[in-house]
Amino acid sequence: MEFYKYQGTGNDFIMIDGFQEKREISISEVRDLCHRRFGIGADGLIILKKRDGYDFEMDYFNADGSKSFCGNGSRCAQAFANFLGLIKTDSKFYAIDGAHQGKKIGEDFGTLMRDVTEVQELGLDYFLNTGSPHYVKYVNDVDSVDVTAEGKAIRYSELYKKEGTNVNFVSIHEGFLKVRTYERGVEAETLSCGTGVTAVAISYLYKTGLKKNEIAIKTSGGDLRILLNRKSKTSFQDIWLIGPAVKVFKGNV
Repeated sequence: MEFYKYQGTGNDFIMIDGFQEKREISISEVRDLCHRRFGIGADGLIILKKRDGYDFEMDYFNADGSKSFCGNGSRCAQAFANFLGLIKTDSKFYAIDGAHQGKKIGEDFGTLMRDVTEVQELGLDYFLNTGSPHYVKYVNDVDSVDVTAEGKAIRYSELYKKEGTNVNFVSIHEGFLKVRTYERGVEAETLSCGTGVTAVAISYLYKTGLKKNEIAIKTSGGDLRILLNRKSKTSFQDIWLIGPAVKVFKGNV
């Protein structure tokens, strides 16, 4: 099977062309392929498939074989679809949480995320769903946090252990937010998380009451930006996740 490897701010994915040949992959195969010692190694695996009314369908698997929406994965899926000649700049694609729009902006790719109509306050922390569930915790120095230990404690807490949640740690800086994320499905810290930084941007506006339409985010894997419109205290629309999506290599397995 031919595959390509893509990364979006260090979030890396195995990409498979399901247009030329129909591909179905089992959970155990996903786990084997994503394993960083015995397989190709990746945070997730994406198969591009045909779907009526759309440029493509993004069939996304986390490294453990579970399914969710992946923001950075959706941007890499657009880059891969562009490489394959399926799209040029604008696109309409389908994912597990429904229809999305995409667009190429210079060398970057952007995904229109789902609207967010609820932000849950949990003491000084926040919980919201941006296509995947996210817990957001503000800290003084995100670089000093043990993301794996503290993220795992929240992800497997009594409140979240059944469905699971991603956990984002955030520190506020002049002109940008710095974010580190523990991802469910990977069960470890990843270098970047698209739905996570989207959740962080929304929680920041909710927390501060600021009326901004663009939030700059720095992750361990690179820079992202969120464009959005706030309709009310808890309602956010026109949410775009924008950043790089890069082809790394191709191979056969």
